[in-house]
Amino acid sequence: MVDFNVNGKAAVVTGGTRGLGLYCAEALVLNGASTVVITSRKAKACKEAKQYLEKVAKDNGKTTKIISIPADIAVEEECENFYKQVAQQVDKIDILVANAGASWGAPLEDHPVSAVKKILNLNVVAVFHTIKLFVPLLEKAGTQEDPSRIIIMSSVASMQTNDTVGVYGYLASKSGIAHLGKNLATQFAPRHINVNSIAPGWFPSKMANGLIEAAGELLTSTNPRGRLGEKEDLQSLLIYLCSKQSNYINGIVVPVDGGAHNNTPAAHF
Repeated sequence: MVDFNVNGKAAVVTGGTRGLGLYCAEALVLNGASTVVITSRKAKACKEAKQYLEKVAKDNGKTTKIISIPADIAVEEECENFYKQVAQQVDKIDILVANAGASWGAPLEDHPVSAVKKILNLNVVAVFHTIKLFVPLLEKAGTQEDPSRIIIMSSVASMQTNDTVGVYGYLASKSGIAHLGKNLATQFAPRHINVNSIAPGWFPSKMANGLIEAAGELLTSTNPRGRLGEKEDLQSLLIYLCSKQSNYINGIVVPVDGGAHNNTPAAHF
């Protein structure tokens, strides 16, 4: 039996207080991480997520230290301050999950340029900035046998062109960071840092629930597996990509959507 785990590793999860980010943080706790740092814009959300993860750890016999730091990483100064606060509390980072992101949908005629700029700033620029800041701590942890990991949260939207809800900035951003991940993977490998991207399909979350409800049965009827994503689907992949056994996996984008990206209906405008 192969034991995939992140025993003793320190991890940072941006946007780690809800949705996919919280799923990732929970998986890291359950699979042996020594420290998990989470961040999001709202202090209340950080406090509540910290309490939740501490309970998860306690209930499952884990001793993971949970650190929550409120920060809007789309603001350069706050992103830099977030890094400084982390660096004051940990001496190295084994795993960085660049998950923080947002979406905006509206028909082309009603879609403000400001919305696209806002989405690109958080989903692309802030991801780049976060990675740039954390590279020194990641380098301290990485080895030839077990590199540090950067996991970028892209989306199957980066593989599709049938946008029916007008999420123009989101599509561009998720495509952009997936390609950024491939670029960084080749640059960082000699520095013992692997970079991979996860491209989730439809998972129930605060950001996605409105669109899921509007789509009705379409999302499941066109999915080869006939269902939406469940948190364990994402968590299992995350732990594999962060485990020692995946040390030769680098520069990939993995869709987690039951194969739906191969079976999407044509868009109608």
